[in-house]
Amino acid sequence: MTGKNQPISGNDLARFSGPNTFMRLPSANDLGGLDAAILGVPMDIGTSWRSGTRFGPKEVRTQSAMIRPYNLQTGAAPFDGLQIADIGDLAINTFSLSDSLRIIAESYDAILKYDVVPVAIGGDHSITLPILRSIAKRHGPVALVHVDAHADVNDEMFGERETHGTVFRRAYEEGLIRPEKTYQVGLRGTGYASTDFTEAADWGFQQFPAHELWHKSLSHLGAEIRRDIGDVPTYITYDIDSLDPAFAPGTGTPEIGGLTTPQALELIRALKGVNVVGCDLVEVSPPYDTTGNTALTGANLLFELLCILPNVTYR
Repeated sequence: MTGKNQPISGNDLARFSGPNTFMRLPSANDLGGLDAAILGVPMDIGTSWRSGTRFGPKEVRTQSAMIRPYNLQTGAAPFDGLQIADIGDLAINTFSLSDSLRIIAESYDAILKYDVVPVAIGGDHSITLPILRSIAKRHGPVALVHVDAHADVNDEMFGERETHGTVFRRAYEEGLIRPEKTYQVGLRGTGYASTDFTEAADWGFQQFPAHELWHKSLSHLGAEIRRDIGDVPTYITYDIDSLDPAFAPGTGTPEIGGLTTPQALELIRALKGVNVVGCDLVEVSPPYDTTGNTALTGANLLFELLCILPNVTYR
């Protein structure tokens, strides 16, 4: 015991019971003294195909009860050196996307008054835009590691300029991210035009399509990204649909030919040393996740992200 918040052990209380917090960590209302704050954004009104991500935070938390506090592969012990708690869900407006995005930005403004790394559980990918708006107020334009099947750089969808498919065009236009230090990993699928991906490449985004990564370890790519970022404050956004639907079927816009779960772990672990100032895991849709494997995978990826936060203890 280190004096820091610890997940409830499965040897003390059965994993199918206890609080529905991430990894059964303590919940907190006061952010004072926290190094990282886990929060849910239960929203799917920004999605364009299959809904259900409003249930993502609850199910990811449920499946996270299986995860133990030490990363036996990397030696990371995030709860030994960092004070981490679950601060619950943001109270979004389930009938209004625009109001929900406002609520998210204002909530993050309040959270970032503290010296804390916010770790969000989505929710559809539209949540990342207001998060980046708030993050940029605190840290300036950030480097971005964006793992996704889709570039999310549409100009509009059905006349709407703020949706889960327009996030990173808006972030680029608003100067929230550094385009020369924006990395999009896992892109694939069909498009409306040949320029669906290439326009963002012209802005400076570095893109790594999934088909170029098939049958390869992502450790080297992650290390290259880490070196390229240097000490620039960095936001990591991880869309679960970056994984092949064979591994993560429970998502709103699945695309075949995606990354594997070992590749996902390799990529995150190779980013150790990056100055992570925030991250999210989005697009888990439990209604399409009949076994719970997608939410379980999402929960483990969130744990891996906790393991690379600044000042994590290693054993």
